[in-house]
Amino acid sequence: MNDTRRDERLRPRPPRLPAWTSTLTWKATVFITLMCCGLAALLGCLVHGAMTRQTVGAAREKALTRLERTIEAYEAGARMPRGEGIDPPGLPPELRALAVGGRRGTVVGTHRGRPVMWAAGPAAHGGAIAVSVDFRAGERTIVELDRAILGSSGLAIGGTLLIGAFVVTRITRRLHLTAQVARRISAGDLDARVADSTRSKDEVAAVSRALDTMASSLQVKLEAEQRFTADVAHELRTPLTGLNAAAELLPPGRPAELVRDRVRAMRALTEDLLEISRLETRGERLELDAHDLADLAAHTIRASGTDTALEVRGARDFQRVETDRRRLERILGNLVANAHHHGAAPVTLTVDGRTLTLTVTDSGPGYPDYLLTGGPQRFRTEGTSKGHGLGLTIAAGQARVLGATLTFRNREAGGAEARVTLPGPAAPAATAPPHRRDEPPAPGSSAPPAR
Repeated sequence: MNDTRRDERLRPRPPRLPAWTSTLTWKATVFITLMCCGLAALLGCLVHGAMTRQTVGAAREKALTRLERTIEAYEAGARMPRGEGIDPPGLPPELRALAVGGRRGTVVGTHRGRPVMWAAGPAAHGGAIAVSVDFRAGERTIVELDRAILGSSGLAIGGTLLIGAFVVTRITRRLHLTAQVARRISAGDLDARVADSTRSKDEVAAVSRALDTMASSLQVKLEAEQRFTADVAHELRTPLTGLNAAAELLPPGRPAELVRDRVRAMRALTEDLLEISRLETRGERLELDAHDLADLAAHTIRASGTDTALEVRGARDFQRVETDRRRLERILGNLVANAHHHGAAPVTLTVDGRTLTLTVTDSGPGYPDYLLTGGPQRFRTEGTSKGHGLGLTIAAGQARVLGATLTFRNREAGGAEARVTLPGPAAPAATAPPHRRDEPPAPGSSAPPAR
């Protein structure tokens, strides 16, 4: 078995075609070219065959008519013209054999270096009487016809390719636009629409309209869900505040501690829902300032109250970056908390100022498959794990606001790894224009401190 697998690995693989050969434009171009070439070859062969038969037939009739006159002159004892008569020089052997056998026939051959149409018939004493007719005009006609067929076929194929490429390009452009809009919708841009021309009634237009209808329906449902989440979270704030105040008045004891703990959990859940609602509406604004990544990571670890190791790579000069401190601490705090709750020690936060990356690793069972393929999802956890799936969802949303990239993977040595890659020195690709600290914050843009 091992030898078989080794042979399969060592066996040379066939070369792969370039990616552009799998496009619809390329396939349509190849198909149109093959069809045009095949059709041109078929029509060319038919026209060539018909014209050749007509030209050869006319020359044959002329040669047979001349043969009749020559036979009559021979029987009358008249003098034969040069190149005609009994067994003239240049007579093809197969035609002479046919004539000696008592039959008449014709064949295209040469005589004195020029093409001629030979006609021969039986003669006395086992000979063959033959004549030749000049076939240069007929051969020239056939050659010119072939040349015209090739030229017209080339023009027809070129014109068909141009028209086909224009039509196919229009279709593929509309398909690319539809795919681009679908990707924008998948990325969260629910206002993206194809808006294909209403005059189009083809299948591409039907797909575009179906995508626009789906996007509109999805937008309505998601906006209704976001409003419901925000309304519920806002409405819960007031009774939770009163419940928290009432819990503080309870006499000391185990029941009071349990009530306060559950009230704190409900308040944290409510604040997380409000933060997710603000992130989904994409109304968040950045508060940019220069910060030291190592200090920021150390402050996050201290605020989390966990036993998390800090590893700093690169020179100290590379650690400063312009970012929103509160949002980055929120991301790191949630990643560290998730590593401790769902992973296993040791948990390490690595800062690399050269690549502007912050990595949180643990030694637990790793991330579930659904998270690696589709990203964090609200209120979804794997197995019997406790949690609401909001911590990583908030981290992903805050990373999107920062213009950072948050990736999840499972390490080969075991454990999970979450990596935050911050944007470079250029302005972060935020979802809204950043505002400085001297500007008033946007309504509803505040978020709870990192947990």
